[in-house]
This record gives sequence, structure tokens and C-alpha cells, in this order.
Amino acid sequence: MTSMTPDQIKVPRIPRCWVKAMRHFRNLIADKEDTSQVFHITNALNGNDLYKAFNRFLAHPEGRKRFEERRYLPQLLDNRDILRAMPKGSLADAYCNFMDREGLTAQGLVDEFDRFAKDIDDQRTPEFKWYNNRSRDTHDMLHVLTGYGRDALGETSVLAYSYQQTSGLGIQFIAYMGAIEVKRWAPKGAPVLGSIREAARRGKAAENIMLHDLMDLLPRPIEDVREMLNITPMTVYPEVHRQMREAGLDPYEAVGGPVSEPVAA
Repeated sequence: MTSMTPDQIKVPRIPRCWVKAMRHFRNLIADKEDTSQVFHITNALNGNDLYKAFNRFLAHPEGRKRFEERRYLPQLLDNRDILRAMPKGSLADAYCNFMDREGLTAQGLVDEFDRFAKDIDDQRTPEFKWYNNRSRDTHDMLHVLTGYGRDALGETSVLAYSYQQTSGLGIQFIAYMGAIEVKRWAPKGAPVLGSIREAARRGKAAENIMLHDLMDLLPRPIEDVREMLNITPMTVYPEVHRQMREAGLDPYEAVGGPVSEPVAA
């Protein structure tokens, strides 16, 4: 691949590898906490999608600003002294609460990516790596803003949302294949795929958080940020959870927990 300028990047021809993607998807189903499998799947299927997305990002005035700043987000997002000093009810407050409750750190996702990167011949330029990293490092912020949890359906719904903004066939593949897997465990008739479709609609309507300065967004009330980004309310995902719980199933154990028995007619 030829070197890029700040204004453009040559889009390479990269084949998609479906066999490899399916192998890593099965590994992900076996252990949904193994985030490195997600990176292997997207690497197998994204082709040149993200290179095209990077050029679109650079063409956007706000994307250009973020690129010129090139801030490294994990250091900010893991700095509890800075984030906890921001107002209660702010995006920073909600983000800290989510990450602390789930036992997550921004650096942890970096470490998962580094596990994956050891297995590939990484020839990306530093500029393109920065763009990929920004997408990675805002993933958990999307959980907070969209309201999707870290259960299997929540994760696939976040991916369906983000696909509309950043593209990447691998992301869409995980979203729909993951939802089909969840559907096996959910009560009959639960609108699992409806949650994915609703997430996609929400993502298409919303602004891409990657274009925004997080230091501007984090101190603001979370509802104001949602309104600013046009993140609309959801209805289908909570309904799936309700039906699961009524059937005696834990949504956070779906895929790996007990399979729902068919309801007799």
C-alpha cells in the first residue's frame, strides 16, 4: 500500500475470507468475553470498507479536526480523577458508572486488540491505525449512549448501530449472526431480529460520535448529548429482555445458558 497524505489514502484491494470469519465466530460464541475474536472476524470480512470510511471521515470538517488533534482516548477514558470531577448526570458520570459496574477499562480493550494484532501482519499506516483505534475506543461509550447492555443481544445491537456509521461488513456479520444465535435461546416470537433492525435505524439517524470532541461531550448531561447526536429512544431491546425474564431466562446468560423450550400451541 502506498503511503498516505493527510488528505487521502489509497484504497487497497483486500479479499474477504468467509471461512476464517466463521471459525472465529464459533470461537466467539464459545466465549463471548474473548473480544479478540471480534477483531479476527472484522479483519477477515471488512475488506477495504474501513479505508473508504477513513476517507469519508477525513472529508468531514469535524473528522478533519479530530484527525489533526489525534488525541489518544484510553488515557482520558481511564482517568477517573478527571471524569469523576465532572457533574453528576453527565456523560462522564454515566460512563464511569457503566465501566466500573462492568469491571471494564479502556485499556482492557486495547489489550484485547493487541492480542489479536500479534497474530496478523499489521501493515496499516500510523494515521489509519489512529482512526481504527478511535472506533475501538468509543465502543463502550456507545453502550452508555444507546442504552444497550453487554448481554449478547446488547452487543450485537451496538454493532448494528455502529455499522450504519462506520461500515465494515465484519461488524454487520457479527450483528446478524449473533442475533440469530440469541434467537435460538430466546422465547419463541421474541423480536430479537427486530432489536437489530431498530438499532440499525437508530445508528443511521444519529451522528457519529467519532466526529465529536469527547472533552466537549463528557461534562454535558447525558440526555443533552443524546439529543445533540439524535440518538432516538429504543423499544424492542427492552421487550426482548422482558419476554426472556417472563420465560425464566436471564438475558445476560443467553448464548451459553439454557435453551428456551418451545411454547405449546
